[in-house]
Amino acid sequence: MLRLRVPWAVACFVWACGVGCVDLDPLCPSWGLCRAPLGVNASPLGQGCGETWWGAAGLGAWGLSSASLVDSFPIDPIQENYVRSVRNCIFSVVYPTPFKSKVLLVAVSKDVIENILDLHISVQGTSDFLQFVSGGKVILGSVPLAHRYGGHQFGSWAGQLGDGRAHLIGVYTNRHGERWELQLKGSGKTPYSRNGDGRAVLRSSVREFLCSEAMHYLGIPTSRAASIVVSDDEVWRDQFYNGNIKKERGAIVLRLAKSWFRIGSLEILAHSGELDLQRRLLDFIIQEHFPLIAVNDSDRYLEFFSTVVSETANLIALWMSVGFAHGVCNTDNFSLLSITIDYGPFGFMDSYDPNFVPNTSDDEGRYKIGNQANVGLFNLNKLLQALKPLLDPRQKQLASQILEGYGQRYYTRFTELFRAKLGLLGDDEDDNYLIAFLLKLMEDRRADFTMTFRELSEITEDQLKELRIPEEFWALQDLGKHKLFSEWVAMYLLRLEHNKGDTDIKRRRRMTAVNPRYVLRNWMAESAVQKANLNDFSEVHLLQQILQNPFRRQKAAEKAGYSLRPPAWAKDLKQYTAWPHIPCEDEGH
Repeated sequence: MLRLRVPWAVACFVWACGVGCVDLDPLCPSWGLCRAPLGVNASPLGQGCGETWWGAAGLGAWGLSSASLVDSFPIDPIQENYVRSVRNCIFSVVYPTPFKSKVLLVAVSKDVIENILDLHISVQGTSDFLQFVSGGKVILGSVPLAHRYGGHQFGSWAGQLGDGRAHLIGVYTNRHGERWELQLKGSGKTPYSRNGDGRAVLRSSVREFLCSEAMHYLGIPTSRAASIVVSDDEVWRDQFYNGNIKKERGAIVLRLAKSWFRIGSLEILAHSGELDLQRRLLDFIIQEHFPLIAVNDSDRYLEFFSTVVSETANLIALWMSVGFAHGVCNTDNFSLLSITIDYGPFGFMDSYDPNFVPNTSDDEGRYKIGNQANVGLFNLNKLLQALKPLLDPRQKQLASQILEGYGQRYYTRFTELFRAKLGLLGDDEDDNYLIAFLLKLMEDRRADFTMTFRELSEITEDQLKELRIPEEFWALQDLGKHKLFSEWVAMYLLRLEHNKGDTDIKRRRRMTAVNPRYVLRNWMAESAVQKANLNDFSEVHLLQQILQNPFRRQKAAEKAGYSLRPPAWAKDLKQYTAWPHIPCEDEGH
């Protein structure tokens, strides 16, 4: 088996705790920061070099390692960085391409920096940190990698895709024993860039940074974002696909996930007939990320598939519960760990509309919000097709039965979530009708999704009984104009009487804990992006702060109008991909 050896990293092998930054071999375009030996990572207790690592204000004693990935799989033997077809490997070694112009730090996530990466927030003020998060330096002990994968895009097999503008720069195990894979997005070309330039622009990077953090605080499984930087490097984009190419600013997001493996990671191996490598990858994923599955169990792939089916149903139901449309639900964007990844032209819908499409590239509405559950089934079926060569006849039959149960699993979880959104306790056979009835009224009146549920959380039962809706409850006032609203209210109040031992105060407290007052609406993100383009990052910081507490009323958010009716200019605001000349491409690669 081919294994890549990295002589320049061995040459930079450094022990001494007092040693600072070390230049790498001239052949290597990056720099070394870590004082840990190659392949040595922070211990679960967060200690190394005889000192406490957690809370460090610098990167000197902080370590990353790529050993778990580099040692587990054959690596692409070609070290040159040019676009090509790659086979018989999971990763290619490729270094980030630093920006040529000055880099500015736009924002950082204090929670990620301190509670995941075990650093003190003051590290953001160091030049080493800025170089690290912008791709200018690489931690010793890590080998930057680009992942090879394929995928079905808009229903069709797209062949080899891969990390076209992302670099996995190492794995960190923190003081909690959590394993996190760090990835730079927008950090330059890789063998998988196709006809792209390997860059991301500021507008899409701001949206990804804010949304991944917002989703975390909404309680939805997601990748995280540690930082975002912007440069003055010119990146050219035909944003609206009308032939009008404009100059934008390049940006990089440092994002984290327990794993970046996705359905397409297995699809490319199955399509290429690399079944031994596919088996190795599956065993690695199970051992690292599915601790309840025994690695020597003959049915481990079946159990793995069952878990992914269940957790994917759960994830999409959670998306629906907050009105989130991913925008590009290709198989290469669906995580095998069932977390939300690859934020591209996503959108939180304002007015409730099952046909809401946040991505202008989706002409046929394949990924409209109301079709996300069906697309989940399509993607899971493609996962099953990739797994079938590794399953015996009995396992194939059982796997098909598991997939058949996806719809019921999704429907059950969806009902649970919306029952909670309405403050209903227990299980009533008419709950599904009550939920569907409300959603139909909302669709007819184009009622605001987020604020309708939030205002139902804040209004009293007495006000509902009298149909006395306060003026500030603008979303409920819109809904109240439906001729059947009073009929639904009567059904709802009758159902609330079945909540044993409940009170109106308890109901409202429960509901405000699950119905956010603030989500990252498109107009809010767009406003922050427009200011950021002028180097005014104040609204990025404001949104970052507000979205950390989406369920709590906040003075700053109210002052900014984040719970008011969306402005007129935001109507039908949609997102365009920021990947050049590939209309079907999303923001994830």
